[in-house]
Amino acid sequence: MSGDVPSKSPSRQPPLSVVIPCYNEEMNIGPVVAGVRTQMGPEVEVIVVDDGSSDATARIAAEAGARVVRHAYNIGNGAAWKSGIRAARGRNIVIMDGDGQHDPADITRLVAALDDYHMVVGARTRSSDTDMHRDVANAVFNAFATYLAKKRIEDLTSGFRAFRGRLAKQFAYLLPNTFSSPSTITLATIRAGYSVRYEPIVVKRRKGKSKIRPLRDATRFFLIMLKVSTLFSPLRVFLPAAALFFVAGAGYYAFTYITSHRFTNMSALLITNSVLVFLLGMISEQIAQLRLDRSEEHHLDEE
Repeated sequence: MSGDVPSKSPSRQPPLSVVIPCYNEEMNIGPVVAGVRTQMGPEVEVIVVDDGSSDATARIAAEAGARVVRHAYNIGNGAAWKSGIRAARGRNIVIMDGDGQHDPADITRLVAALDDYHMVVGARTRSSDTDMHRDVANAVFNAFATYLAKKRIEDLTSGFRAFRGRLAKQFAYLLPNTFSSPSTITLATIRAGYSVRYEPIVVKRRKGKSKIRPLRDATRFFLIMLKVSTLFSPLRVFLPAAALFFVAGAGYYAFTYITSHRFTNMSALLITNSVLVFLLGMISEQIAQLRLDRSEEHHLDEE
């Protein structure tokens, strides 16, 4: 399914691994790898994960000095994240896009903050060259994630972030194969009690055609957000739903009692549903905690 293209990598552990997932980025990947090499020096490990590209992405990345991990066919951006994290040997890990939007010069700032934080996210500022519809969608997702995490999320979907290597490997198996890896690892990190910092960055407009389709991907991402919310903060979803059922049932009972002095089956059904949804939320909360505990045990078993 995947394999490494041989490169001249030092045998000792590098201080940093820069993972660049990409798919059909032959126009951009060469300058991106060269920029990382120029900014960070030869001691840094650069890993390009070629997610089944049909162009010359892998060859150009290898020629630019990257270690290339290849997927036999296109699996997804999240799968490329996982392959890169698993292949990384550095003490710290940075993930950045291969389309030229991220400035390699920002890596130093992100990594420097890892002395005090477990994960540092490059948060896109208003000066970034991004489309308005994507800015609006990100604002909605950030607000929803802030509610779920009970902590302000400044950029949920940013693909430019730095982790302590141990943390990245701990949560790698939780990541989906699609584009929701940034949101998943953000909520997992916060839910597990680790610290997150948002470092402001300015992103450039990518060269070439974007692979994101706004309507299709926004709908899919919203469904993924609901799934992620039930994975990490289920009570934040189930509790309001239970409260809505209870208020509706109690309100309808009050109405029917005042108007006809009776308790209807509909009121009983709504109140019963509120209790069932609340209990499902409690069970889901326990399962979510068990999953996070398993991620800790899973990582310790690998060490």
